[in-house]
Amino acid sequence: MRLSTRGRYGLKAMYQLAIHYGEGPIPLKQIADKENLSENYLEQLVSQLRKEGLLTSVRGAQGGYMLAIPPREITVGNVLRVLEGDLAPADCIMEEDYGCENEENCVTKLVWIKIKDSIDEVVDSITLQDMIDESIKL
Repeated sequence: MRLSTRGRYGLKAMYQLAIHYGEGPIPLKQIADKENLSENYLEQLVSQLRKEGLLTSVRGAQGGYMLAIPPREITVGNVLRVLEGDLAPADCIMEEDYGCENEENCVTKLVWIKIKDSIDEVVDSITLQDMIDESIKL
């Protein structure tokens, strides 16, 4: 399984917003410049994150984006699922009506389920605050 730029860039943007949590709105240009990302592309990502309640936005000259909830309450999994969808390595474990003709005799489905469970456990155990704390140690 490989994350797309949506998940990778979105997580970088959320990290920047977490660093500045409590300081008010941060302009998207500042985030894009700091992470060397396309501002236009970030606009698409933050729009989706805002719709899902992870971000709030403020319009105007002093506007920008900020986390809707504290960094300790937002997991990497929250961000990735908004931007990437389900984090399963195979379609057969994401969709109940996938309709695989070999499902009853599938020897690999258990492997895909265990991989998904492991991925979920890791991404759901790391918060944006954990990322900040870890970067301080470096």
